[in-house]
Amino acid sequence: MKEAKIINDPVFGFIKIPRGLLYNIVEHPLFQRLNRISQLGLASVVYPGARHTRFQHSLGAFHLMGEAVISLQQKGIFIFDAEAEAVQAAILMHDIGHGPFSHVLEDTLIHDISHEDLSLMMMEEINEHFNGQLNLAISIFKGNYPKNFLHQLISSQLDMDRLDYLRRDSFYTGVTEGNIGSARIIKMLNVVDDTLVVDQKGIYSLENYLTTRRLMYWQVYLHRTCVAYEKVLVNMLTRAKDLIRKGQDVFATPALHYFLKNDIDKAWFNSHPEALKNYEELDDYDIWSAMKVWRHHEDKILSTLATDMLDRHIFKVEVSEEPFEASHIETIAKEISALMDISIEDAKHYMMSINTISKDMYNVDDDSIAILYKNGDIRDISEASELLNVQLLSKKIRKYYLTYQRFE
Repeated sequence: MKEAKIINDPVFGFIKIPRGLLYNIVEHPLFQRLNRISQLGLASVVYPGARHTRFQHSLGAFHLMGEAVISLQQKGIFIFDAEAEAVQAAILMHDIGHGPFSHVLEDTLIHDISHEDLSLMMMEEINEHFNGQLNLAISIFKGNYPKNFLHQLISSQLDMDRLDYLRRDSFYTGVTEGNIGSARIIKMLNVVDDTLVVDQKGIYSLENYLTTRRLMYWQVYLHRTCVAYEKVLVNMLTRAKDLIRKGQDVFATPALHYFLKNDIDKAWFNSHPEALKNYEELDDYDIWSAMKVWRHHEDKILSTLATDMLDRHIFKVEVSEEPFEASHIETIAKEISALMDISIEDAKHYMMSINTISKDMYNVDDDSIAILYKNGDIRDISEASELLNVQLLSKKIRKYYLTYQRFE
């Protein structure tokens, strides 16, 4: 029997990929495409080390899934070898449907379709290549398999996806407060009535996990500079789309041009077989290469935004706990209009952006984690924890972001 493939991962050390189905998934072109898609979008504008990829994250989540399966089996939870392989295959492919810059462009190049939907489409395509070997993995991924806890390992409050990306994003950004005890949490996992629970001894690791995750959102994922840089990217692509649809000549790779020219949603994917093929060709490099050409485009708005992206000339950002006054927005729009010699409408549409971002620290419906006591009792983490003030953590934090072209 052929030896397993070994990859040296900076976060978890050596990751073994057994030859056969799991290795074949990693070798597949659609999985290799994840090497060209950044895990944290444009966060490297604030954290220069954050240039890791969806490929690395998927391998990390796969490694943790293997650890979780072993831990559960050691506690007497019966998992067939075929189920173990299938749940590892599913976590390998869980992010395979991400587009350029991960989440940033989900409502710009496409809309009304999630990356999970696209991941499933790609899984089914790979399954055809593999003559149905992924049937069980897809069933688990969709939550159709009788053992629900296997699906929870892929998608839940305690899934291997989250346990990897928090550790990995903390490592590459250098935000050490984001480092969670993933190994401890996995060792504390258990199953009761086909549902994932955590042994009582793991409660302190969970408290750290919940608070750390919210910290990472505000300090990394929703960092004001990251948000402002993303708005430049979104507005730039919106301008390119609008120019192309008006018949203007705008350079783009064939795959990118397809998504800039057409209004693509879930119905479009279902009725146009070529849409998925074009999507599979898209990655971060399509966008970066287009920017290098667009900075020389005769359209002032497109060239300005492309130059902003390439030269790290980020939109100025104002953050408020109250909605911005209409007069303040109008004043900025008029100033941009005058300085760039464009219409006020174009200034508002392309050279600025107004967004509301909400996040609560704890949501009883979304963040519910069951704690298993030695006497068999099960309580929610919000009741079991002595440290988590649920009333305080449940308070929704809402911030208003006003980003706009700067000229200094």
